[in-house]
Amino acid sequence: MRARTAAAVVVGCAALALTACSPATSADTSAGPGASGSPESGTVTVLAAASLTEPLTALAQQYEQDHPGVTVRLGFGSSTTLAQQIAEGAPADLYASAGEAALDLLPADARGDTTPIARNTVEIATPPDDPGHVASVEDLADPDLDVVLCAQSVPCGAAADEVLHRAGVTPHVVSREVDVKATLTKVTLGEADAALVYHSDVVGAGDAVRGVEVPADDNVVLTYPLVRLADRPEVTAFAGLLTSPAGEQALTAAGFLAP
Repeated sequence: MRARTAAAVVVGCAALALTACSPATSADTSAGPGASGSPESGTVTVLAAASLTEPLTALAQQYEQDHPGVTVRLGFGSSTTLAQQIAEGAPADLYASAGEAALDLLPADARGDTTPIARNTVEIATPPDDPGHVASVEDLADPDLDVVLCAQSVPCGAAADEVLHRAGVTPHVVSREVDVKATLTKVTLGEADAALVYHSDVVGAGDAVRGVEVPADDNVVLTYPLVRLADRPEVTAFAGLLTSPAGEQALTAAGFLAP
């Protein structure tokens, strides 16, 4: 598989510089994973929220198999950090954010071509054996529980804070992590009794964590916008996959809600 995944915070974004792309006579903007014969070629650089790691990696790998002339380079991390890197000149053809707040950090001329590709909700994750006996958001108020959240400046942290505010709960927070994957890792390593993460991350973790649903009245729904920053045929084609029924199917299978 040739899809390249950068580190969680995309260290050294200059390393993701685009290669030259060959002329293309058309772009298959609705191509699904089984499509073939599209003439586009080149490199598509995608910077995306950490919570999108699994479905976007799978879609990129399948797309490269079906379009041998295209390389998809992926960088995942905090939506806020990635938007700041783009604003500072980091190369990117597509940007996918958890929530829409980080879009305000993009250059003004880079916010026009935006399409929602998924939605997500907040969920509690605990170790499989649930040592803290967490059955609800209210249980997070127990001062003996070690709770981990995302940093306040990133979407998963802001969403967690809103959930806790709505529920009237003040937990004992032992750390705030750079993104949702780092937050979930604290639970899978047994370093926290609970974390507030996204539902899709609980689904992706499988048996490594136990999920506790947050009631709708206390929960937050985040929309995931896809921003197209370049108009080359291969970029348009891969964006078309992400917004197609095949892309939606991959995202919903990973625990996301349809847009």
